[in-house]
Amino acid sequence: MINAIIFDMDGLLVDSEPVILTAAIQLFKERGVTVDPEDFTPFIGTGENSYIGGVAKKHNHEMDISEAKNRLYEIYLDLVPTELVAFPGAVDLIQTCKDAGLKVAIASSADLVKIEANMKKIGVDMSVFDAVMSADTVVNKKPDPEIFLKAASALGEDPQNCTVVEDAIHGIEAANSANCFSVAVAQTFTNDQLNEADLIVEKIADLTIAALTQA
Repeated sequence: MINAIIFDMDGLLVDSEPVILTAAIQLFKERGVTVDPEDFTPFIGTGENSYIGGVAKKHNHEMDISEAKNRLYEIYLDLVPTELVAFPGAVDLIQTCKDAGLKVAIASSADLVKIEANMKKIGVDMSVFDAVMSADTVVNKKPDPEIFLKAASALGEDPQNCTVVEDAIHGIEAANSANCFSVAVAQTFTNDQLNEADLIVEKIADLTIAALTQA
């Protein structure tokens, strides 16, 4: 029985992947390093440490991750007001889940500062979430299941009574490892790349309470 819905954020609720990509490319440009957008693809959904750290390693660029991430967020937060949008149906779906009596959580590999900025931009009050898990709350990032196990615990639910909604390959892997019902939304990766999910839909607007709860 599904009692709770755990949402990823980037690429699922908000179309933030192009925004963080722009910020990351600018970050490397400031450091005199030319990178390609494709360099970041393997690190989508794993958190900003890995997102920029993995690319820095690929280009043999020494980087203080903490300092670089602070600068990355500075650039990103400057872009949010004009560049960030919610995916159609995302905000309504969160409220629909609450109205249906389901617990709702957000579990993102991003830092809390990014989660709060994104939610503010799309008009979602953080108080709507019964639990919020971020990069700051876990040791092991996706595809490790830690973030979803902690989210389920914070919600007071067994993982098997939780649905995880994700857009990323690493997120689906983490959800499956946590023994949650995994729903993939093919907004970032293809259906074939997300084929380990229990359910795949093309966009978040396609999701219904019945689909999320397998009613």
